[in-house]
Amino acid sequence: MTLDRDADLAAEPTVPRLLVMDVDSTLITGEVIELLAAHAGALELVTEITERAMRGEIDFAESLHERVATLAGLPTSVLDDVRAQLELSPGARELITEVQRRGWHVGLVSGGFIELVGPLADSLGISLTRANALEVADGLLTGRVSGPVVDRAAKAVALRDYAALVGAALEHTVAIGDGANDLDMLAVAGFGIAFNAKPVVAAQADAVLTDRLDAALDLAPLRA
Repeated sequence: MTLDRDADLAAEPTVPRLLVMDVDSTLITGEVIELLAAHAGALELVTEITERAMRGEIDFAESLHERVATLAGLPTSVLDDVRAQLELSPGARELITEVQRRGWHVGLVSGGFIELVGPLADSLGISLTRANALEVADGLLTGRVSGPVVDRAAKAVALRDYAALVGAALEHTVAIGDGANDLDMLAVAGFGIAFNAKPVVAAQADAVLTDRLDAALDLAPLRA
């Protein structure tokens, strides 16, 4: 969509609009799986797999299973430790607060884990949330995920589902992400933003941002 058309849409306050964001390395500064892997002594291996997946060199679901397998045996208490380490990206809170003030709906969709994404969403007043779930047995992580993997295709499905739920036409949606796993979501959205993104993502996005997320407020689709 053109910027002129986006500007017209931004001027229609009664039109339901939706912002959907990736979480790891977008809403927050790091990758949750790497924070967990550090507790398992597998950080170097997991970081390498993560980078390959983010560049689109390996299938995300395959990479997720490989990385989660390294967490087997960790106590669930590690989730509390990692939750305390999460740091919002610069401008993230400001962006969310402002678009919510303008009446936008906000959703999160993550290839990370609902055990961490859920509380983070709650703290930001976000109710639309989808992420993977870690399998637990006897208070320990099993090294497996529970249920379907939230992969590249599932992120696009989530955006469509959120839009239908809040009554927003797809052309009135904005998505923000950083890795290859976000490409389908960015393509489905009316406007796709790459944030501190891998080259393959930046090349296909409608806009590219670095440094601060609230810089998105200056883009036509998000201007008041």
